[in-house]
Amino acid sequence: QVFLLSSSQVARILPLRIFLRRRKMARSAQHGSGRVVLVAAAVVCALHGLPGMSPLSATRSPLGVAMVDAGEEAAPPSFVTKVVGAAAQGATAATVAAVLSAVTEPIVNRLLVKRMTFGQAYNEITFKLVSNFFLTTFPTNMLKFPVFEVINIMLSFTSLSGSVRGVVNGWLFCTIMLPVTNYRFRKSMGWEINPALLYQAYVPTVTRDIVYGWARGFVGGALNSALAPESALGKAAVFGIVVLAACIISSPGNEWRGYTLQPKDRKLPFAEYFKPVNYVRSTGVGATIMGIALMIGMLVTPYAEMLFGYLKEHMVLGLGVLVVIGGVVGAVMKQ
Repeated sequence: QVFLLSSSQVARILPLRIFLRRRKMARSAQHGSGRVVLVAAAVVCALHGLPGMSPLSATRSPLGVAMVDAGEEAAPPSFVTKVVGAAAQGATAATVAAVLSAVTEPIVNRLLVKRMTFGQAYNEITFKLVSNFFLTTFPTNMLKFPVFEVINIMLSFTSLSGSVRGVVNGWLFCTIMLPVTNYRFRKSMGWEINPALLYQAYVPTVTRDIVYGWARGFVGGALNSALAPESALGKAAVFGIVVLAACIISSPGNEWRGYTLQPKDRKLPFAEYFKPVNYVRSTGVGATIMGIALMIGMLVTPYAEMLFGYLKEHMVLGLGVLVVIGGVVGAVMKQ
C-alpha cells in the first residue's frame, strides 16, 4: 500500500528530519574534536612520563643551583642516563616535528611521486587533510625520533668517526623503522594501507638513508668547524643548511624510492619520471622544505620543553586549553 502524506504532516516531519541531521553533524564534530583532545592529552602524558623532559622537570636542577655539593666532582653521565636523555630529547623534537610534518610531508610526497608542480600539490592540501595526518605523524614520530636518537647516542660510545656513525645509523634506522615510514607515506598520499607493502622500496630507502646519514655527519662537521656558531639562531641556521645539503646529496636515492613507490596503474615511464625539470623541482623544493622545517623545529624545541614543563605544573589549565583547542579544531574541520 502507498500512503500519501498531507501538507500539514510533511510540515511536521521536515523539522524533525532537519533536527536529526543537525544532531548527527554535531555528534560527528564532537567525535572529531574528541580525537584531537585525546591525541593532545597523549602528547602531554607521554612527554611527562619521560625524565628530564623540560627545564622545570624535577630531574633537572633549577637555574643558578649547583649540580653537586662543594668539594665534590660531578660523575660523568652513564650509558643508561645518556640513552634515556636522548629518548626524551627525541620525544620533544618528535612532537614539534609532527606539527611541521603534517603540513610539509603531503606536499613533498606529491612532488616526489605524482610529479606535481608546487602549486598543484599545494592546492590539494586542506586543513582536514593536515589535521587528520597529524594523527599519523605524532604517534609515528614518537617511535621514529627516540629510536634515531637512541641509536645515535649508542654509536657515540664507539670509536667510529662521525660520517661512519651516520652510515651505520642510517642502515639500522631504515631497517627497523621502514614499515613505519611506508605506513606514514601511504597515509599522506591517501592510499590503502597494505601490510604486504610496508617493506616496499627497502633497497632505495636504505641507500638514501645511508647516504643521508653520512652526508649529515660529513657536512655538519665541516660547517660547524668552519663557522663555529655560538647563538641559538646561528646553530639552527647551520643545522638547516646541513639538512638541506644532506637532502640534496642523498636525492638520487630519494628519487629512486619515489619511482619504486608509484602505483602500478599510474606508473610513469622511466624517461618521463626522471626528467631533469622534475628532479630539480622535487629535490629543490623538498630539500628546502625539510631544511626550513627542521631549523624551525630546532628553534622551537626548547620552548616546547618549557611549555610541557609548565603544563606539568598546571595540569588543569593545560587540559582546559586542550579542550578549547579541540573544540575549535573539530568545528573548523566540519565546515
